[in-house]
Amino acid sequence: MLTEVTATRYVTPLREGGSLPGIVEADDLGTYVMKFTGAGQGRKTLVAEVICGQLARRLGLRIPELVTIQLDPVIGLGEPDQEVQELLKASGGLNLGMDYLPGSIGFDPLAYTVDPVEAGRVVWFDALINNVDRSWRNPNMLVWHGELWLIDHGATMIWHHNWKGAAVAAAKPYNASDHALAPVGPDYRAAAAELAPLITRELLDGIAAEVPDAWLVDEPGFDSPDDVRRAYVDTLLPRAATIHERISMEAPVKAPSGPPGWLTDHLAEWPHKKKSDSE
Repeated sequence: MLTEVTATRYVTPLREGGSLPGIVEADDLGTYVMKFTGAGQGRKTLVAEVICGQLARRLGLRIPELVTIQLDPVIGLGEPDQEVQELLKASGGLNLGMDYLPGSIGFDPLAYTVDPVEAGRVVWFDALINNVDRSWRNPNMLVWHGELWLIDHGATMIWHHNWKGAAVAAAKPYNASDHALAPVGPDYRAAAAELAPLITRELLDGIAAEVPDAWLVDEPGFDSPDDVRRAYVDTLLPRAATIHERISMEAPVKAPSGPPGWLTDHLAEWPHKKKSDSE
């Protein structure tokens, strides 16, 4: 289970994130990036962070340690920013924390090279969880001590916002042409051969059990938190076996506007031909 700590001081907001996460200090003397139950995206964002983050960790990918953080709303009384104060007041109780990596920098493909094997593992994992938020626009990756770390998995498993259509949504392909690591030629098929056999019901059951009941209660269509946990397991398990067959990674006909020299410099070396080249 996730370690539980208590927030002792709110340090500063991180305004790069749409949900306004913040840096907090806790009673274990740790510093964490905290995501709040009272944020606009709601508690499902925190559920996705736990399931996807802990799954990545089990697969050997680098994820900052996750904890649950108890927050007393009184901590927000001294905040001068009205938006932050309201967020803290709305988030009393159990929230999510991610270990703060001091000195880390955002992933920049012009400054940091990822080999096709590691890139393939990341792309396959993102395909499994249907991560739509690892594009060149917003990589959600950090470089810390010379190694690649994955962060921010709240915008994953989109099917859990409509459980009735989950099976259909989870069966859809994954378009990785816009993925931040696409230009390096990720070997996602080798990653599938290595990682897919690790995805067992026992593994997923153990990960789902780490999600606090407080974030799963009163889910429409389910009688108990355990029923919701089974829904996550039942959706991810079959997807792991076949998602590599449904990953699309074709070069766009025209490179999107992005960091100078990034995607345009790689188009000539893209591992898949554009549709117009094959006609």
